[in-house]
Amino acid sequence: MNKTIILKTFICICVFIVLSCGKSKPTIEDNYVWKPLQVTATAYNSLAYQTNSNPHITAFGDSLKPGLKYIAVSRDLLKLGLKQDTPVKIEGLKGVYWVKDKMHSKWRNRIDVYMGEDVKAAKTWGRKKVKIEYGILKL
Repeated sequence: MNKTIILKTFICICVFIVLSCGKSKPTIEDNYVWKPLQVTATAYNSLAYQTNSNPHITAFGDSLKPGLKYIAVSRDLLKLGLKQDTPVKIEGLKGVYWVKDKMHSKWRNRIDVYMGEDVKAAKTWGRKKVKIEYGILKL
């Protein structure tokens, strides 16, 4: 092959690689500073006997639907920055969960993972100490 064709092909490939290696789209995780915290994690369901007569509405007024990645937090965690709509990554679970509910004032340093109406999944989760990371929005 002609050296010129080889050189042009090489340059085209290099340009393609440089252009395709540009910064990827930012993810939700890129918009936050993530703070670690050790908490006790339990699970709950949107059933009247576990919450109140309107189990599909959170203490913040958000609607619960099975499949949503939501958590409730103890009220002491609100002061640390885990307020409504804060993203949370939970050790042992995939994805980002969102603070959408708050727990009774008797609980401290605790989160409650929403598990829809799947009582068996909530019981299987049980109660455990887990590491979480919660996001504080970058300015």
